[in-house]
Amino acid sequence: MNLATAPTPVSDRRRWTALMVVCLAQLMIVLDVTIVNVALPSIQHDLHFSQANLTWVVNAFLVTFGSLLLFAGRLGDLVGRKRVFLAGLVIFTAASFLCGFAPSGGALIGARFVQGVGAAAQASVILAIIVTEFPEPSARARAMSAYVFVSVAGGSLGLLAGGLLTETLSWHWVFFVNLPIGAIAFALGRALIRSDPGLGLAQGIDWIGSLLVTASLMSAIYAIIESTSHGWASPLVLGFGGLALALMAGFGALQARIENPIMPLDILRLRGLVNASLVRAVLVTGMYSTFFLATLYLEHVRHYSALQAGAAFLPWTLTVAVLSQGIAAWLVARCGSLPVLMGGMASAVVGLLLFANVGPHTTFVPTIFLACFAIGLGIGSAFMPLLTIAMADVPAAEAGLGSGITNVSQQIGGALGLAVLSTVAANHTKALLAAHRGLSTSLIGGYHLAFAAGAATLAAGIALAFVLLRHTSSPPELKLADAGTPDHDVPALNTADLEKQAA
Repeated sequence: MNLATAPTPVSDRRRWTALMVVCLAQLMIVLDVTIVNVALPSIQHDLHFSQANLTWVVNAFLVTFGSLLLFAGRLGDLVGRKRVFLAGLVIFTAASFLCGFAPSGGALIGARFVQGVGAAAQASVILAIIVTEFPEPSARARAMSAYVFVSVAGGSLGLLAGGLLTETLSWHWVFFVNLPIGAIAFALGRALIRSDPGLGLAQGIDWIGSLLVTASLMSAIYAIIESTSHGWASPLVLGFGGLALALMAGFGALQARIENPIMPLDILRLRGLVNASLVRAVLVTGMYSTFFLATLYLEHVRHYSALQAGAAFLPWTLTVAVLSQGIAAWLVARCGSLPVLMGGMASAVVGLLLFANVGPHTTFVPTIFLACFAIGLGIGSAFMPLLTIAMADVPAAEAGLGSGITNVSQQIGGALGLAVLSTVAANHTKALLAAHRGLSTSLIGGYHLAFAAGAATLAAGIALAFVLLRHTSSPPELKLADAGTPDHDVPALNTADLEKQAA
């Protein structure tokens, strides 16, 4: 990686301010997931949703968001990332307005589909903007640390803000809160984010390939979502799962034949990008459900309010904040990417195992506090080396596509993890209830099994990381730049998708 010419003070100030803008947009996306979950009971009452249809207030957003990430990332490479980012802001903010004023359940679900389109356009290019704005490894590490902190903190903030807005105003305001944020981010982004012409559309866009990959991802995400209510062996789930595989196979065959593919297959030869994305998928598969299930435990077993549940995750958030001040980047520079990554994943395993031992009267201190602390330590340590490895060798011209691939791996892994582990918890709870074990005992038993399964998945991820990434080391520039003092750390968690089934 070649270091760019040192930026002038003015351009340096501009790019750090631009970083704040894209982080503000990222915060808006992450907030949207948890803040809406808190408001679901009020939405159900006012718009007369059935229990089954209520989940689509969340799922509609997830389907378009996850399925369009790859296409939107590549579109950013072709027509300019700033254009795609600003367009995404406009779509997301306008859809938030429509959500807030939705007169019926159908109108709200439709607006949520559109909101997912805007979120995908923003999220798909945020990482690419950061990578291209900060080519120097030490500055990139600091920029990435801000990104990961916003991504992680947004989940806890969403619970707090959702509870506060719903209780003091109404559910409409969980959507209206996006309007001033979106307007400010658009105005500042238009002024401060550097314009890039993109690769151009001289050879046209591979619309067929775009349609195939989007339809494939949409089918896969829909199958995963529906597995929680229909079962993994149901015709619906198997049908859409098979369709997703067939469409993806057709997409791969098309990309190998045409001259201007939407996803040049050469990018899949970048072992760092592909292997880090695989490890990332396993990591979020084991961890994404934790926020969702732990919230259910705190609210249903310990009877925490939404505000109290959000506050309970502060050790998680604050630990990532402390690591983002340079500790993780310093550790990577001193010890290498793989040891820090594996140590972070091991810490998350410990946190999940602590959650797997909570009871109806477990006090917040020390058990729950230590569980959140250990998981925060794991996130703050693991995601920096993963993203550093993934994006290190991606050409600047294809940074949007590389960003899309890493985001897709996270969304698929997160959706799969939540679907599988929430199903594990629900089925075990039903079995315990059938054995007349009592509601509280049955709920806790289901959560325990899901947390243990998540810990086992992360343990498998540690082994996978060792096999796939053991020959990867920290970029030499980062080691030189960070040989003295700690600087910031790096990223991941986009859209925290503790999605679905808050119903």
